[in-house]
Amino acid sequence: MLRTMREGIPVCVTVTLLDGLVLARSAFHHSMNYRSVMILGTAVEVTDQTEKYEALKAVVEHVVPQRWADVRWPTEQELRATIVLRLPIEEVSAKIRTGPPLDEEEDCQLPCWAGEIPLRLVPQIPIPDPRLDSATPLPQYVQSYYRPPWRST
Repeated sequence: MLRTMREGIPVCVTVTLLDGLVLARSAFHHSMNYRSVMILGTAVEVTDQTEKYEALKAVVEHVVPQRWADVRWPTEQELRATIVLRLPIEEVSAKIRTGPPLDEEEDCQLPCWAGEIPLRLVPQIPIPDPRLDSATPLPQYVQSYYRPPWRST
């Protein structure tokens, strides 16, 4: 897929995060709270080795800040084996659904529970690699790993 995309073809990247199940009083009005984005553009391969290296570093640091300084950096062979694409945004669409169920007014008197079951992705207790030397300390950035929750306005 990446080999085809690097040839400069139009692509669509879509990401959806499920934030909650919305239970209405009627089956018809059940829904989900979510955040979704769709990006359209023409992918271009990053061939400059410095730019490619910096892009990989940016991804690692975005996912786990301070991690790049601890890991072995990519070798020349690994950089050659990795495809990095740049996607200039030509068009973007975002959609968000938040809030309670949208029941019909007459259904609001039904003796049926309605509301949202929030779903959250939260870090759990880190599990060390079974082959990790037991003397290797757990880095502070792993101990305190935290992603701020998304809040709608």
